[in-house]
Amino acid sequence: MSAAASNLPAPARHDSQGIPMHSPGLRLTTATNPHKDIHPVPDKSHIGPDIEAYKAAHSDTVGPHSDSWWAQQARDNLTWIKDFSIVRTGGFPSAEELKEDNPNPPSTLPITWFPDGALNACYNCVDRHAFRNPDQTAIIYEADEPGEHQYITYGMLLNEVCRVANVLKNMGVGKGDTVTIYLPMTWQAVAAFLACARIGAIHSAVFAGFSAESLRDRILDCGSTVLITADEGRRGGRSVATKVIADQALKECGDANPVKHVLVLSRTGSQTVANQHFTPGRDVWWHEAVANVPSYCAPEVMNSEDGLFILYTSGSTGKPKGILHTTGGYLLGALLTVKYVFDVHPGDKFACMADIGWITGHTYIIYGPLSLGTTTTVFESTPVYPSPSRYWETVSKHGLTQFYSSPTAVRLLRKLGHQHVQDHDLSSLRVLGSVGEPINPEAWNWFNEHVGKGECSIVDTFWQTETGSIIVTPLPGAIETKPGSATVPFFGIETEILDSLSGKPLEGDNIEGVLCIKKPWPSIARTIWNDHKRFVDTYLRPYPGYYFTGDGAGRDEHGYIWIKGRVDDVINVSGHRMSTAEVESALLLHNGVAETAVIGTADEMTGQAVNAFVTMKPEYSYDLSTEPALVKELVLQVRKIIGPFAAPKRIFIVADLPRTRSGKIIRRILRKIVAGEGDQLGDLSTVAEPEVVEVIKKKVADSISA
Repeated sequence: MSAAASNLPAPARHDSQGIPMHSPGLRLTTATNPHKDIHPVPDKSHIGPDIEAYKAAHSDTVGPHSDSWWAQQARDNLTWIKDFSIVRTGGFPSAEELKEDNPNPPSTLPITWFPDGALNACYNCVDRHAFRNPDQTAIIYEADEPGEHQYITYGMLLNEVCRVANVLKNMGVGKGDTVTIYLPMTWQAVAAFLACARIGAIHSAVFAGFSAESLRDRILDCGSTVLITADEGRRGGRSVATKVIADQALKECGDANPVKHVLVLSRTGSQTVANQHFTPGRDVWWHEAVANVPSYCAPEVMNSEDGLFILYTSGSTGKPKGILHTTGGYLLGALLTVKYVFDVHPGDKFACMADIGWITGHTYIIYGPLSLGTTTTVFESTPVYPSPSRYWETVSKHGLTQFYSSPTAVRLLRKLGHQHVQDHDLSSLRVLGSVGEPINPEAWNWFNEHVGKGECSIVDTFWQTETGSIIVTPLPGAIETKPGSATVPFFGIETEILDSLSGKPLEGDNIEGVLCIKKPWPSIARTIWNDHKRFVDTYLRPYPGYYFTGDGAGRDEHGYIWIKGRVDDVINVSGHRMSTAEVESALLLHNGVAETAVIGTADEMTGQAVNAFVTMKPEYSYDLSTEPALVKELVLQVRKIIGPFAAPKRIFIVADLPRTRSGKIIRRILRKIVAGEGDQLGDLSTVAEPEVVEVIKKKVADSISA
């Protein structure tokens, strides 16, 4: 669809919720979107046929009369054991309320949703669907080895969840207790989450790629008496010593170790673990334990504001923050975003390729799809095992309809070439999603052309661990998309872009500041475990009256939101502020560049300097003799696209970048190496290929000394 044919509305003012007040008919200009791409909405969708339909729907979800909309959504979509009479209480504290001498500090003014209602998250995700159709597939489990997939029905899932719940009860776990889950990507991990929710225990999932030290810290912070783990994990054809790491973590807890029982899933049947890393009296095999308990466990009655899970996320102090989500509001946010953002309909097969150890896996593998009663996917492997066709083989084999992944994965697969996509039948796909960081337009366009074949909606979603569910996103059927833009607020979200220094709202279009939210929404986190003051200081105190996302954002002439990345990922060179994502996109416009990672480092002359790490496409030819010319070419490209102030001080051309096992680039390692702190990198246990770090250290050292 050409720009001339677009229905994208003209530049205009914004209403009180920050929603663009458009007049239809004018097209996007190249001034703010040099890629010109405007993509139409699909014919079949929950919301549509245009942005006016979105505006009408959104207006019902915000403002003083929105309680009735939320009440109806909660009653229509969730099963309540006890109905609620109150929709919400509380809000974001004002500057007056945040004063140190305030007799009613923010901790006494809690945010709640449906506070006098009662329900059970597990019942909503499993029982009600199993009772209606026990043979419907709940989970597509795509194991690490391509031929070892399984289909788990809702009836099978209910049976396993009840048995695990009874095992946990026999271990003394009850309502309000915490259970730590350290499991690989198996379908039983989903059962473990839901078993905790069934009996009212708060689960704390730890990504199975984390080190023993990270696991230790999280166990101690939340005080779990039970740890659920596996003998080993499988990823990319390799075995991961999950139980060995778990044992080390428990050992390092010392006398403070709260764990009394360890439930061990036999994923690989490791005899080494069975013979050498199994502690009788503490450790129990999953398969043996579930065989000896009843196959039904009644769900616990939970208040809507009772805790559902704790998930730890990185903090600026270095100490992880245990984000607490509660039951009713979180579950509603998860369900509604799956339904509307991914345009899910009966019979769909939803696939989120994240790990259950992250918030994306919690919301878009487990609670969102299952509460809606759709089929979800648990993908154990990697995008490139045993070949870069693995994702597309999986889509074709199972007939997946929605596919949700990260920009990092898309860029990696783009780098390896579209030939790995073209021989697979992807006609079942309707919606493609992106999550984790802003997706650069080049990756967006590759995703659209080679995976979506120009026929899928692409939703570039913005949200956080703390938000619980997606808060800024296109909606298929209503919002025409622009590559790289998160577009518009989801239902119930009232965005505001503030001046970072004054904290005042920025009016009009073509502005840039910090992204904040005006009013609480159902799935917002309620606190940081055992540290509510830190919650207030991190998210509510920086800009009184708002929730502070920590991200910079811009609003273009059509009212669309563009996420610029974390505020601490904004580089200030001689007074010129730019996001690292902006420089990365400029570099990616070079026809030979596959992937980039841009960082800011201290500079005596300019305050900060831009440093870029670049990998080239396999087919792009260069050698050591031509590398200086290539670097100069890339610098000139950034100068041309952004301006001279954005020109990188150094560009390091490398073969690969340091990544976590989930594929995310670890920029802190790059910052330390460039800053001359390569000997102070700390724990590298989450780095998928540690040898990449050593190669980069040598490259940087050689470059700086040259």
